[in-house]
Formats: sequence, structure tokens, C-alpha cells
Amino acid sequence: MYAQFFGNYLLSHGVITETQLLSAIQKKSAAHMKLGTLAIYAGYMTANEVDQIVIMQTHQDARFGELAIKEGYLTETQVTDLLKSQTPDFLQLGQTLMDEKIIDNQQLQSLIIDYQSENEIYEEDYSNETRENINHLVENFFVIAERSLSSFEVSFIRLLFTNLVRFIGDDFTPVSPYCCKEYPTNYCISQRINGHFSVRTYIDMPETACIEFASRYVREEFTAFDEYVQSSLEDFLNLHNGLFNVNISNDYSIELALEPPQTETDELLTFQTETFLLPIVYPFGTIHFIFEIFKSE
Repeated sequence: MYAQFFGNYLLSHGVITETQLLSAIQKKSAAHMKLGTLAIYAGYMTANEVDQIVIMQTHQDARFGELAIKEGYLTETQVTDLLKSQTPDFLQLGQTLMDEKIIDNQQLQSLIIDYQSENEIYEEDYSNETRENINHLVENFFVIAERSLSSFEVSFIRLLFTNLVRFIGDDFTPVSPYCCKEYPTNYCISQRINGHFSVRTYIDMPETACIEFASRYVREEFTAFDEYVQSSLEDFLNLHNGLFNVNISNDYSIELALEPPQTETDELLTFQTETFLLPIVYPFGTIHFIFEIFKSE
């Protein structure tokens, strides 16, 4: 996930264009081997076992390696060995940009130093995407907030990026978020979380982007915007919010409830409370995630 944040850093500082970044991320993603694939290749796991872990990830916010160890499919040593065989995506993105002659070695070195300083990240962290490290990046990413994000909000946003990588693909870049008073919808799904605090979340994108998003999510090729595509978007938002509720229950012993997802039919949404708009740019289109400030009840 470091590559996505580093990509946003390059984009926001005018080092590269959005087109150049998306192209580089796509090429980096094509070369990136998932841990499950490496485990099959090494003979540590069968394809069915890998599929089981992937399904488990839809119910638990945990990394593939963590679950594989827990289920007894892999040892910690095997996971470490497999991870060592992968090039950190942060450096893969930099190498891809150099291969495309967009930046050179000296530029990359300077950019890494500046990025490290701004985000207080060190080289040993690149291959160690812990919750704490990603939480720190999220906090820096949301510098638009005039107050510090709550631990709940940081957890929510970190999980969103994680779920996009897990279920849709890592060939995206987040664009700097901003406060939003109103929003003209394309196709929009929303869902409310209730309990110790309440928040309504939204996911919106053009119909063409919906088709590709749903195809990636269910791993089936859709060609038209229909009820299957629509239900896939509802399922993704419900899955994300459900995993968030599980995390809050596990980490804070706070129980939250979900209302059913609903389609927003108003062409223009207006927000009475402070609301963030977070654009996520994929090659197939831009997804907009919108969420209200978390309010205690």
C-alpha cells in the first residue's frame, strides 16, 4: 500500500501526471506476485487452501499470511521467505517510473528522502505494512482536517484502502481528500453505521466504472450495468462496513449496527454535517468515497 501513498505524493507535488502514475501503477501491479500465488508455486499451499484464505479475508481484517499461519497452512518462516521473494511495491513503483524515463535515479533518491522526512517512514518499514505504519500515513494524508482524526476514523480509512487492494486491485492512486457540502451523484450507494457513534458512508461512480468494479469484485466478467452489478457494489460497501464493525468490536469492545445499503436517487446530495470526499482513481474510472464525520450518540 506504500506505493499508493507514494504515488499520491508524486502527483500532489507535480512530479508526474495522473496518466503517467496510472500507467506505472498498472505495470507495477502486473509484475507484483501475491503471497497466495507464491505459496502455490513453492508447494506450501494448494489452490483450494489459498481460496479458503481469500474467502476468510471477507470476514476478517487480516493479511493473507496471518490467516495462513493461523490455519496451519504456512509457518512464520515460510511467510517470511515468501515475502522476501517479493520486491516492495514502493520500490517497484519507483523502478517502473525510472524504466519509463519519467524520473531518474537521482530524482528518485531525493523524492524518497523527502517523502521519508514528511511521513516519518524509514527504510525498514517499507516491507512491514503494519496497522501502525499505515495509520500514520492516513493521518498525514488527511491534513485537510482542522482537528486530528479520531482513532475510529483512521481505522475506517485504513481499512478502506486495505479492502480496495484485497478485493478490487492495487492499481489505484488516492487523490487528496477535501471537505464536501454537496455532491452530484452518478450511481451512488450509501449505508449508515449506528451505535456508540454514527456515520453514513457513500460510494459513487459512473455506470461504466461500476461494471468494471463489480467484475473485479466478484471475479466475473460483467458487460452491462444491471442488477448484478448494482448488488455487487452494495455487497462491497456492506462488506467494508461490516469488517469495520468487527474491528471496532475486537479492538474497543464496542458493538455497532449496520442499516441495509440503499441507492441514493437524488441527483444532488447535500450534507449538513462535516463530510469528506475521497477520490480513488483506477484505470477504469474514478470512485468517490464519501463519509460523514463520526458523531458520538
